[in-house]
Amino acid sequence: MGKRLFISEKPSVAQDFARTLGVTGGRHDGYLETEDTIVTWCVGHLVTMSYPEAYDPSLKKWRLETIPFIPETFRYEVIPDVKKQFAIVSGLLARKDVETIYVCTDSGREGEYIYRLVEMMSDPCVKEKDRRRVWIDSFTDEEIKRGIREAKPESAYDHVSDAAYLRAKEDYLMGINFSRLLTLKYGDSIANYRGDKYTVLSCGRVMTCVLGMVVKREREIRSFVKQPFFRVLGNFGGVEAEWKVTKGSAYEGSPRLYKENGFQERMDAEALIASLKKMEPQEAVITSITRKTEKKNPPLLYNLAELQNDCSRLFKISPDQTLNIAQELYEKKLTTYPRTDARVLSSAVAKVIDTNLRGLTRYEPLAPYARLLLDKKGYVGIGRSRYTNDKAITDHYAIIPTGANMGAVNSLSPLSRNVYDAIVRRFLSVFFPAAEYQRTAITYQMGRESFFANQRRLMKPGYLRIAGMPKLSEADQMDLTGQRKGDHVPANGFAVKEGETVPPKRYTSGSMILAMENAGQLIEDESLREQIKGSGIGTSATRADILKKLVRIGYLNLNKKTQVISPEFLGEMVYDVVDHSIKALLDPRLTASWEKGLTGVAGGSISNEEYLEKLRGFIVRRCEAVKGTNNAWQMRALYDAAAPYYKTKASAASRGKTSQGKGRKKNGTSRTSENQ
Repeated sequence: MGKRLFISEKPSVAQDFARTLGVTGGRHDGYLETEDTIVTWCVGHLVTMSYPEAYDPSLKKWRLETIPFIPETFRYEVIPDVKKQFAIVSGLLARKDVETIYVCTDSGREGEYIYRLVEMMSDPCVKEKDRRRVWIDSFTDEEIKRGIREAKPESAYDHVSDAAYLRAKEDYLMGINFSRLLTLKYGDSIANYRGDKYTVLSCGRVMTCVLGMVVKREREIRSFVKQPFFRVLGNFGGVEAEWKVTKGSAYEGSPRLYKENGFQERMDAEALIASLKKMEPQEAVITSITRKTEKKNPPLLYNLAELQNDCSRLFKISPDQTLNIAQELYEKKLTTYPRTDARVLSSAVAKVIDTNLRGLTRYEPLAPYARLLLDKKGYVGIGRSRYTNDKAITDHYAIIPTGANMGAVNSLSPLSRNVYDAIVRRFLSVFFPAAEYQRTAITYQMGRESFFANQRRLMKPGYLRIAGMPKLSEADQMDLTGQRKGDHVPANGFAVKEGETVPPKRYTSGSMILAMENAGQLIEDESLREQIKGSGIGTSATRADILKKLVRIGYLNLNKKTQVISPEFLGEMVYDVVDHSIKALLDPRLTASWEKGLTGVAGGSISNEEYLEKLRGFIVRRCEAVKGTNNAWQMRALYDAAAPYYKTKASAASRGKTSQGKGRKKNGTSRTSENQ
């Protein structure tokens, strides 16, 4: 009887599989082996796409006549730093006594790609063996055993593999061709302006779109003109109310208004107050009081984007840091797979969710809530709620605590523990009832003018006891219980409150992740986010790295204390270049359509050939159009327009030199600039 070979993505994961399988001895260099089982591992990617010079040495030099570069057959090579482990893994795959291969790399597009590249570069005999895919959501012993028991033939994931290969080809072709093309056409104009010897432009399908979003927002802020406005407030029986123009008001249709609740000039607000003070008696009549109950349901569970956004807001950490912590929690078996877009449970998991709750009774900060749910069977019915939806899940369900390996919580850093606590709180929240508010609206009539007071008071906290109680505003703390419709209440005074319009906010690292998930729109409403989901820029697995790279190469600035993102001068110059050459790269809708196409390939609705043909056509058309232009001389005026917003052109240039100098080769090419 032949042996079973298990291949994981990382050594630490291999140890989990080995322990679960009972492979406790037989340690060798790069793998573990017993009488019937072998466990080995990759170390992330072992194979990568070859650069153009591997096809033809003359392509090492960047020339317009060799662009676009689109090979008929793509070449791959083993990454030099991991050649030893590749030789071990490929050797084990080809061993004659290995009969069944279990692919245990991360259960997603990238994990599938890591294994397929290794198999492609190994002995062809591997494809004749029984290859099975282990697709799991956590590293608990039970989940690993289930994944092995239910492993499907590797061929069942061919469409996922196709999408992974195409994503890599797309990023490779756009990065190689557009980075070289724009460097050759515009690199000198940027270098001359900045006082550099040369400048290499870095361009890519997702990163250039994200750069565009940040620069556009920055320019909206610069062009914004603040407008003051003046509101009138009145105090009626101890309740503060705001004046608004209504039908019959002396100011109905007045050009002096700012919207319906203020004036453009202070003197008009003061004139209104003066007229009110002349009225006798100094009182108002309550013309209406409405009270209604509003419910606020617990939010959906965390996917990676939502978790990254909350961690940026709550803990002021970058999306990359959040992903690293989420991966740590996953590998310590504390939470489920982090690189997920879903915010719901699968029906299968919902049926056994009490297992997770039992484990959380050992998490001291929230143990009473977990015990309460178990005692009252509060988890019953979760499978019929909005928090369970198989149709909203592609590869993995939401990020939730496993309830397993609780001893590992004590080994977490304070920051990792905070992230874990946030995940647990979000998870427990969905089993508790909605929060209930009473909203009260009162209308005061004084002559022809109307004032309005609104209050939202929390009556039943529900899930907020776990998620966190909201802070009450001054209006929410007012006592409205003594007022009734028809009452005459004294007018205790009036005041002018000045305000001004505010510009759009800069993106934070977290809000940018959400905007990327929502095709360039920062959608705050949860239900709307769910509707547009699946049409995002990049994927949950790549968005953090894209932001990190844009900061590393000096195109964007990330304030570590506030997590606010703004452009660097070099990034703004690159934006202007792209805007006047390959403008389509700045369009979030186009970038999202490429990602949606890859999702179609993974689902089998779009063929490999159809997608690749569309990609080739896009690159050829854009390259030829840029090669035919001669507008580099026009860029200087655009650089001049942006320069005053940075300390000095020289300081911006020095920052750029630092970022551009890393990874650059003597001939001016940069592998880092092409690897998008």
